[in-house]
Amino acid sequence: MRQPYNHNQQIHQFQRSAFAALFLLLLPIFLPNLFAPLGRASPSLFSEWNAPKPRHLSLLEVALHWKTPIKQQFDLWSPLPNQGWKPCINSADNPPSLPERSQGYIQVFLDGGLNQQRMGICDAVAVAQILNATLVIPHLEVNPVWQDSSSFTDIFNVDHFINVLGDEVSIVKELPRQYSWSTREYYATGIRATRIKAASVHASADWYIENVLPVMQSYGIAAISPFSHRLAFDKLPLKIQHLRCKVNFEALAFVPQIRLIGEALVHRLRYPSRKLQASGSEVLHERIDDTPKEGAGKFVVLHLRFDKDMAAHSACDFGGGKAERLALAKYRQVLWQGRVLNSHFTDNELRNQGRCPLTPEEIGLLLTALGFNNNTRLYLASHKVYGGEARISTLRKMFPLMEDKKSLASAVELAEVEGKASLMAAVDYYVSLQSDIFISASPGNMHNALLGHRAYLNLKTIRPNMLLLGPLFLNKSMEWSEFQRAVIDGHRNRQGQMRLRKEKQSIYTYPAPDCMCRA
Repeated sequence: MRQPYNHNQQIHQFQRSAFAALFLLLLPIFLPNLFAPLGRASPSLFSEWNAPKPRHLSLLEVALHWKTPIKQQFDLWSPLPNQGWKPCINSADNPPSLPERSQGYIQVFLDGGLNQQRMGICDAVAVAQILNATLVIPHLEVNPVWQDSSSFTDIFNVDHFINVLGDEVSIVKELPRQYSWSTREYYATGIRATRIKAASVHASADWYIENVLPVMQSYGIAAISPFSHRLAFDKLPLKIQHLRCKVNFEALAFVPQIRLIGEALVHRLRYPSRKLQASGSEVLHERIDDTPKEGAGKFVVLHLRFDKDMAAHSACDFGGGKAERLALAKYRQVLWQGRVLNSHFTDNELRNQGRCPLTPEEIGLLLTALGFNNNTRLYLASHKVYGGEARISTLRKMFPLMEDKKSLASAVELAEVEGKASLMAAVDYYVSLQSDIFISASPGNMHNALLGHRAYLNLKTIRPNMLLLGPLFLNKSMEWSEFQRAVIDGHRNRQGQMRLRKEKQSIYTYPAPDCMCRA
């Protein structure tokens, strides 16, 4: 009489097992974020989510309670003295003039992020003048990483752009009807005689005259794609170099909406006791009321470039344990398929060579050693940080007055730029240019662009000495006094002192002496 019971029990067990198996199979479909990486900022919950613990605890314990000497604060926040250089891009002896006749139209298609596209726009204007061509407002490709479709006119003031350059280059917003067929879609669907694909990186002016000009003369138009880093920095006429800087530092102004948001954030950073009315309500949001003795009303911008791409490509260990190392290695293999030179070196070797990005904890220790403290108003300029708030928490403990776009902007202001990486980057660029001090955690396009722009305006910019910092952070027995002394000595001449451009270096990073002259 027990057999039916056993048989039914087996059926129920089978059903429960089948349901459990089905549930496990469907869970990744309905809740993929539990198993797959959350994107370029955050790790997945199961494979990588081990909140990293501080890696430099002995230094951190001192830094959290460190009192910066008054003289060090004064020296740090003092603006740069006159270094004897001034912008020099308009020649009274040789005023610019448009050619009598345009040779045809030039189109360029620019990929990359905002600051890479910015440099491409400058090069496009220069190429148009080299060829006596009419430039069509550059087309900005959809960024494959952030999926941002913002156009030139969404970011830059196109009328200002055309007016500033109107005496030197002919620029049009769109092609005349007879060339309306020349579109991005047209070139994506086949081989076209009017498309130039063979432009090498840093091609010479002669290359454009020999290869692009004949196409333009034959068809009336030439489209160059790709066009990132496609014009040389050397062996160009001085007027072309001046023009590139004029585009970068004068013609490329952000649209009013970006400028207004940027100005509002700067004002709130300089006057934190003011009240910000929250969007859509009568609630007033109090900012932190703090008036530190050092640099009252002043603020520093930290560009914290620590996204998942950079972390994976560096092949360094960031303290997230075995799960994080394996996840980054897998991500690196998927994206670059073994073509990452750093992966052939150990973490110690990479750090001794200064090839590892600084973590939020490490950049915080650097800032404290330089003289910033827990009264410092710090604006965090970054899109997303790999590891999210868990990765930033140590930095926030060191700098409790740290702000970013989301903490400073109203809901209405955020709605205008949120989800649009280029517009968010433009706001960060604007705030960074207005700051008293700018520092970037690691090299990159934004670091390079702001280094050059702030040098052009003689503004203080701190360049981390990666070759020094790598070995310092490897030394686990180093005491704070020794660490701080090494940091101060190693950054004494890396705080905005004018550096002249060397051969092959970018004019957008080092505008002197090409675009600046002795005052």
